[in-house]
Amino acid sequence: MSKETLIAKAREASGLTKKDVEAVWNALQEAIREELKAGEEVTIAGVGKLKPTKRAARTGRNPQTGQAMQIPEKETVKLVVSTKY
Repeated sequence: MSKETLIAKAREASGLTKKDVEAVWNALQEAIREELKAGEEVTIAGVGKLKPTKRAARTGRNPQTGQAMQIPEKETVKLVVSTKY
């Protein structure tokens, strides 16, 4: 489902304008982003938990040359899907 489809469905269900739904969506995205950057988990009822994690550094290969290269540690987000949906 695209962002536009999600906003359209939320607009139909709530009776709000598209502009209002987009404002709420953007505020939710920002709140989630801030919590994850602070190292906190975000639980979305019926969907799952977003957990900030670190992917360890590792050795990879350049697909064009086959040469080994070091891939640095990276911060990422993991979604643990809820079983109640």
